[in-house]
Amino acid sequence: MAQMPDIHRQQIADILIAWGMPEPEAAQTSEVMAWADLHGIDSHGISMLTVYDRHRRAGRMDMAAQCRTVRDGPVHALLDGGGGLGHVPARTGMALAIDKAHASGIGAVAVRNSAHFGACGFYALMAAQAGLVGLVTTSAATIQVAPAGGAAARLGTDPLAFAAPGAPDRPFLLDMATTTVAAGKLRNRENEGADCPPGWVLTADGQPSVDPTEAREKGGYLTSLGGALEGSSYKGYGLAVMVNILSSGLSGATLVTDPQHTKKPQGMDIGHFFLALDPDLFREPGAFEADVAALSDALSATPPADPAQPVMIAGDPERARAAERGANGIPVAPGLLAKLREIAEAAGVPFRLG
Repeated sequence: MAQMPDIHRQQIADILIAWGMPEPEAAQTSEVMAWADLHGIDSHGISMLTVYDRHRRAGRMDMAAQCRTVRDGPVHALLDGGGGLGHVPARTGMALAIDKAHASGIGAVAVRNSAHFGACGFYALMAAQAGLVGLVTTSAATIQVAPAGGAAARLGTDPLAFAAPGAPDRPFLLDMATTTVAAGKLRNRENEGADCPPGWVLTADGQPSVDPTEAREKGGYLTSLGGALEGSSYKGYGLAVMVNILSSGLSGATLVTDPQHTKKPQGMDIGHFFLALDPDLFREPGAFEADVAALSDALSATPPADPAQPVMIAGDPERARAAERGANGIPVAPGLLAKLREIAEAAGVPFRLG
């Protein structure tokens, strides 16, 4: 079943408000979540309500949290998310980084004491839309990835995003987990009772599995980007460590490897990092954007190996999906739809999705 984006976003906001989130914060949060679904990033949109519901019931998130500034300077800031969802602190953090970059050429903001903030790409795109280069990283709440060659989980999915302005309607926008797939893709398979493809997860003893609950319930692991050592999984592992250094090391958030990370009775203390850089520090105005556009055009003009699958740049698939879903509605799979209906009924809000 598909619903138009405004109805989809309103359903998210209704539930967040019923859970105790103030309306302004609910509006900002629902916009980020609905943006993810509109752009085909289904692992980070409305399906996350099933996870947030579990965390709030366990007392791990303050739905009424307010973000505050801890440190502030000409090119930097440190924010405290108050133990609530990370969408508003993240938007605040990147907006601050953008303002500082416009004033000084560069802005860097770290956030601590936060929770999941949705799709990294939303915040990196904020920078590109402001004519800046953007870099975003975040640590994770759940330890479910073994270091390359390891037999115990020590890391999360630890995503990052990078954006650069190019043609006005075609910024470069890379948004990726440092694992083979985002954990939300496993959750979506689980919601629909479907197996996952080989290579996404391993059992506790390192054997391939197609069970989407393997890492969450059975002691298995998500694979680092690369899948196995022979597939260069050490590269995904290295990127994950980099993400944690930027996100938790700079902000002072709890390190994902700290034993207390899994023992804290309340809160998640996830860290985020936002960097905005003005390309006009290095080039004449417009020259950088022209080069990014020319590079993008040249790459997408590459003859495709399969004529049915043209070469794209990062951001193209999501833009195409947004155009299609904006016209025809955002689909919600049956298994997830049933869970969302239960959540809406429990929250005492109308169910708008069908």
